[in-house]
Amino acid sequence: MPNKSHFNSGLKAIIKQKKNGNKHSSAIEMIDVNKTIQAIFTRDSIPFLKKLPDNSIQLIIVDPPYNLELDTWDSFDNYLDWAKQWLDQIHRILMPSGNCVIFGGFQYQDLKKGDLLEILHYTRHNTDLRFTNPIIWYYKNGMSAYRYFANRHEEAIWLTKTKKYYFDLDSVRVPYSPKQKELALKDKRLIPENIEKGKNPTNVWEIGRLNGNSKERVGHPTQKPIELIRRFVKSLSYEGSIVLDFFAGSGTTTRICIEENRHSISVDSDKNSINYLKEHISNISPEISHKPYEIHQNNTITKVLDLIKEVNNDVVNN
Repeated sequence: MPNKSHFNSGLKAIIKQKKNGNKHSSAIEMIDVNKTIQAIFTRDSIPFLKKLPDNSIQLIIVDPPYNLELDTWDSFDNYLDWAKQWLDQIHRILMPSGNCVIFGGFQYQDLKKGDLLEILHYTRHNTDLRFTNPIIWYYKNGMSAYRYFANRHEEAIWLTKTKKYYFDLDSVRVPYSPKQKELALKDKRLIPENIEKGKNPTNVWEIGRLNGNSKERVGHPTQKPIELIRRFVKSLSYEGSIVLDFFAGSGTTTRICIEENRHSISVDSDKNSINYLKEHISNISPEISHKPYEIHQNNTITKVLDLIKEVNNDVVNN
């Protein structure tokens, strides 16, 4: 049976557009900033979100508590009622080109837990957010099970504000093997230039979980791998844009924003978050080339946004 993508008129139109050297209507001119602003807030996320201006954030990436009672920050009487309060703010604060990634899981058998199905159902029926892609994070190591098939993946949902969302596939392409590349170059439907760049990583990402003795570990119990977060930041935001993580936890998002030259706003009620971030920063390899950055802790959101605007305007005006 032929691959259905061969008959996808939208895909064919985009390929033709690229062959003719034309940009998609969602294309954004990059900002080559000379430094980045990294803002850290030790606050409750819901009141904080209500203070953010409309259309101010390019990428929201959050790994919310799942109500597993791992700590005081992970316990709720009614999970979905709590989640609605921050879900209702996302569409408003995203830029028209904005993206949102929410981590979760479909494996929870109790509706009181952080079931991503419940969150997805709510966003589709009660908000104007658009569901773009499910992302499956696949890993080979995990716990055993006897009453069901052992889980070896977690999920994230990718939501957008409009159809003109920003997406940079080229930044996260995966190299072809020599044999794959040889076969791909024979396929006349594919663009040779894109084959040289690499292939689409698809929506199933094999990235190992962090072992207890991993060098990436900074002490947070639910820390996500650096490369998992990096792929979202690189593909769904651009240099000089603002990335928001309002369940900052281990500080991984801020670290990646430093390394990838994005501004960031991180919010977490846990006072230990700043210590996790300091550990992350100390682990940044000197081989990673990034712009200078400023850390602003518990400043006002107005001041932070003014600083970011000033940095970006300096680039545009010069």
